[in-house]
Amino acid sequence: MSSPDIDSVVQQQAHYSGYNHSDWQPITLTLVEYPKGDLLGKLLAWISLAPLGIGAGFVALILFRRDLHTIVFFIGTLCNECVNMVLKHWIQEPRPMTRAQIWTEYGMPSSHSQFMCFFTQYVLLFILIRLHHMNNNNARMERLVRLLVLVVCSVATFLVCFGRIYLQYHTLSQVMVGVVVGLVVGTLWFSLTHWFLTPLFPMVVSWKVSELFLLRDTTLIPNILWFEYTVTRQEARARARKLVSMKSQ
Repeated sequence: MSSPDIDSVVQQQAHYSGYNHSDWQPITLTLVEYPKGDLLGKLLAWISLAPLGIGAGFVALILFRRDLHTIVFFIGTLCNECVNMVLKHWIQEPRPMTRAQIWTEYGMPSSHSQFMCFFTQYVLLFILIRLHHMNNNNARMERLVRLLVLVVCSVATFLVCFGRIYLQYHTLSQVMVGVVVGLVVGTLWFSLTHWFLTPLFPMVVSWKVSELFLLRDTTLIPNILWFEYTVTRQEARARARKLVSMKSQ
């Protein structure tokens, strides 16, 4: 081996040796520990990642739907997280179990419990007030779907809250305070959105910047999935007929 190659190897070893003596910091946002061999703990650990899944769903909906109400809902979840961080650093109550790899050492209130209760409370009020107000003659299938959504949200919220206690990330009081704060913030944000922000949506979508980003307001459409399905089907049939007529000429 030539001298330049040896020097290069020595430099690389010195470089990695410096890394070995450094303190490595993991991204702990998705790190959830559970007792080894505990199947229930493993299940609850996976379920505790629900807030991340919901957040990813928000991002996907905003990118592909561009609906103002979805954007405002997502902003509400961010405000809810800010409230949680402020309360955590104000109260400064430690978690029941000390862990080396954790996002923050404070546990009051539980951010997972607060997030899930905020989300479920908002969805509950949206279904009971917004959808009921817009459509009083719902089909049986639509009512069943809405009930199923509420049940799934409620069960997921309970399991996340229970899991935070079971896995010793929070005490019962920390989870209960998170539940109360989430319900209160969810109610306040829905009230702000429904009574004050929603009436401004028609004006917002008329702005040039809204047209640039293709923002839209679907407030007056009770079943957006059925609406998009019928519009897309009609447009596809119209284009198909036009294509056939062009080929026949």
